[in-house]
Amino acid sequence: MPEPTFESEAYLNMDLLRFLTCGSVDDGKSTLIGRLLYDSKSIFEDQLEAAEIASLNRGDVRVNLALLTDGLRAEREQGITIDVAYRYFATPKRKFIIADCPGHVQYTRNMVTGASTANLALILIDARNGVIEQSRRHSFIASLLNIRHVVVCINKMDLVDWSEQRFEQIRADYHEFAAKLQVQDITFIPMSALLGDNVVNRSENMPWYQGPALMHHLEHVHIASDRDLIDCRFPVQWVVRPQSDEHHDYRGYAGQIASGVFRVGDEIVALPSGFTSKVKSIDLGGKPVDRAVPPMSVSIRLEDDIDISRGDMICRPNNRPSTGQDIDAMLVWMGEEPMQPGKKYALKHTTKTARCMISDLRYRLNIQTLHRETDADGLALNEIGRVNIRTTAPLFFDEYKQCRATGSLIVVDEQTNRTVGAAMILG
Repeated sequence: MPEPTFESEAYLNMDLLRFLTCGSVDDGKSTLIGRLLYDSKSIFEDQLEAAEIASLNRGDVRVNLALLTDGLRAEREQGITIDVAYRYFATPKRKFIIADCPGHVQYTRNMVTGASTANLALILIDARNGVIEQSRRHSFIASLLNIRHVVVCINKMDLVDWSEQRFEQIRADYHEFAAKLQVQDITFIPMSALLGDNVVNRSENMPWYQGPALMHHLEHVHIASDRDLIDCRFPVQWVVRPQSDEHHDYRGYAGQIASGVFRVGDEIVALPSGFTSKVKSIDLGGKPVDRAVPPMSVSIRLEDDIDISRGDMICRPNNRPSTGQDIDAMLVWMGEEPMQPGKKYALKHTTKTARCMISDLRYRLNIQTLHRETDADGLALNEIGRVNIRTTAPLFFDEYKQCRATGSLIVVDEQTNRTVGAAMILG
């Protein structure tokens, strides 16, 4: 057994928070991120200078912090976010990856992309408008994608005279809607992203608010228990056979740990063959480690030479994923052409590819009311429905709420090779 190393400990204790901003158009998502970066001193001088020049050219009276994230030319011209923009920054207490998601209804599919890896969602609400349809839409998608922590940022409080009554009214309206969702942790923060109130520093304009500023909450929210370290899942991406003089007999199975903890000496089973063996060694970047946890990308060697290839899965003999060709899932449709039950598509699940057919649309979900429309005959762009998917080969899967990696799949149009759907497996 190799000597214990610090690599796996670093992954276990990794304090990285992925979060996204979402909400309706002009609620201030990009401005909020710009304010976070600016007030936490996480931007370079040339970035700030570029934003200052762009603001001057636009005729803005102050530096437009939204320009720090809106990088596309069309975004700057229209003053909106179109694509998902990722930004990275760190404080002494935590590292962050931000996904700035578009607010327009027609870019809902982009929002789904940004939310798929997030630990926390910032739902921005304009204090003047309150909870509107797009607020509900994005909140539901955050719940659907199993984002367990939500911060409702009631923005532009300066435009409602810092009113505590208005804040409490919006909080009550959102709580009424959120009772229908599966969100475990909801925090409400009144703020002004434009002026910086309650973003990085506490606001003096709202003494009635006794909670933390947004940055303090982001630094301290507990996400370590969100990861599944019980159910061991390792989808095999590649079989490593160097066949060099130094590694003449090396046979490793490379991939990314989806869930669980794999240790040297653990008993494993390979699916679909059902052959069993033990973990002989685990390599991370060419160096041996004693264990591997998500999301480490490693190469696992086994004590026995068994037939394993790309698309197979390594797990524990007494803790296996579900296996089947009939999948019950919630499907977010991303294609320009409507989804048609009975049409054949390609499918990608973990490292496995197959062909599939959406055999049945059980209902389409009305995002505004959360009512189920059972008379629907298809799904249009950005619509969500519950479907049955029939695949040409068995998949090894878990419920999405248990494991994101093994509980999700994408649907691909075989003619254009474009991703047209993202599905979350229900069971």
